[in-house]
Amino acid sequence: MSQASEPLSFLQFQRSQPKPTYGSVSTGTVRSRVYLSMVVFALIFSVITGRLAQLAQMEEQPTKEFISAQDAVAASRPDLVDRNSEILATDIKTASVYAEPRKILDVEEVLEGIGSVFPDLNNETMRKRLSSRAGFIWLKREITPAQHQAIHRLGLPGIGFLWEKQRFYPGGPIASHIVGSVNIDNQGIAGIEKYVDDAWLADLQKLGFASDRSMEPVKLAVDLRVQHVVRDELQKGIERYRAIAGVGIVLDVNTGEVVAMASLPDYDPNNRGEALEADRMNRATGGTFEMGSVFKGFTTANALASGKVSMYDSFDATRPIRAGGRTISDFHGKKRILSVPEIFIYSSNIGTAKMMLTTGIEEQKRFFGDIGFTSRTVTELPENAAPQVPKRWGELAAITMSFGHGISVTPMQTAVAAAALVNGGRYIPPTFLPRDEATANSLARQVIPPKVSQALRYLYRLNVISGSGRRADVPGYLVGGKTGTAEKVEKGRYNPNKRRNSFLSAFPMDDPRYVVLVVLDEPKPEKEGMAATAGLNTAPMVANIVRRAAPMLGVMPRPITEGTQTIEIAY
Repeated sequence: MSQASEPLSFLQFQRSQPKPTYGSVSTGTVRSRVYLSMVVFALIFSVITGRLAQLAQMEEQPTKEFISAQDAVAASRPDLVDRNSEILATDIKTASVYAEPRKILDVEEVLEGIGSVFPDLNNETMRKRLSSRAGFIWLKREITPAQHQAIHRLGLPGIGFLWEKQRFYPGGPIASHIVGSVNIDNQGIAGIEKYVDDAWLADLQKLGFASDRSMEPVKLAVDLRVQHVVRDELQKGIERYRAIAGVGIVLDVNTGEVVAMASLPDYDPNNRGEALEADRMNRATGGTFEMGSVFKGFTTANALASGKVSMYDSFDATRPIRAGGRTISDFHGKKRILSVPEIFIYSSNIGTAKMMLTTGIEEQKRFFGDIGFTSRTVTELPENAAPQVPKRWGELAAITMSFGHGISVTPMQTAVAAAALVNGGRYIPPTFLPRDEATANSLARQVIPPKVSQALRYLYRLNVISGSGRRADVPGYLVGGKTGTAEKVEKGRYNPNKRRNSFLSAFPMDDPRYVVLVVLDEPKPEKEGMAATAGLNTAPMVANIVRRAAPMLGVMPRPITEGTQTIEIAY
């Protein structure tokens, strides 16, 4: 009898079954495909993860262009202040808009958006720039708050703002040729602004020490109150006498400090475009001109200092002088023998030329060098023109230069040389920065003896009392000075209908403190039938400046009594 079979376990049953097949594909092949799919998905995920990390890194780490722009706009400049700490120039914050083309999703949307605020940017050139792979481009610098809000509201991807420093000049054009200006990157390009960059600021910025930091203000020698007076009187004079340009300078004779300097037409440094106009150049230090008869003071000083001429000498001015085929005559000649004081107050070309010839041509050349007429006068301003002197310093050239023709210098050179004639004979280099008398004395050099300086003070005062400078007189201030009229050269010839007038003065003449120089280019007669000489226009302009500015400078008028309006001469 056969025994009954035992039931199979599930595992035994499973093993006893034949292995299924799926067409012609085995189980191993299926596993391989599953593994491959997993690898592919893993690779795809890795790529996506890497790209997201890259994008995140781009967001966190700005481009080199962006960093460079950010550093540039963060650079600070020191305030510029006048001698009384009144602000002449300072930094303010303003927004500028930029684009990062690589982050822009829709170029046309961005172009349309920024074009709604800045129509000039909606063009093909901007479309190409926004479509590039650049990391950073400027769209508009120094925009207004309203423009900033308008762009901000658009919410355009890839468009952002940087807050940068913008230079602001509270006084506008009042001291523009002294202060100068900056470019759109806040770098000095003219005046004291450029001087500060060249002296030390540019180096600090390169080292990163001038970024978003407050700095000590740079104090200037200019007095903003006096500067306003000079510019105002110059502007009024240009309008009254219908001149095309003018220069005004106030200089401290004991320190060489430029207390005021105006050159019109000037410009508003808040509007950079104006500074580029040729007619708005700095004529005070950057232009050279024939100064005319104001040079007679320098010729007289040289003659007296040489010892070959004294205040008690006389020269025959009866007839004109012939030299080099030219005739030298007087404008309003007395046609008689003139003493040295008379030569000065009557502004005799003949008498001045004879004094120079007595002194000697070589002596004239040496003296003009000593008082700065043959080389460029260096100041803190970069705009310093070189004088124009004759190539051949012969007799004719020496004669014409003795009364201010044939040699062109800057008005600043003229004012600085005049200071040496009245301050005891010491030539002191000019400066636009504060300077005390001790420092000035260490820089000074003696160019004429003190007694000659005293004689010149007497002559200058005498000319205001009895000569062509009467309209420059201000009671109580002992103003002294010399008129100058020079015909302008056009196409190689002097034009008798176009002149440049000047009045070179100082006050008070018994103890001079300041030189005041006014120059007018092509002044016209104030009224029909009147002349247009320096005594009628620049002399009264100087009087107005002295009357208004002297109390600001601490020079008070003296009571007018007998003998107080003249000065003694101990020559």
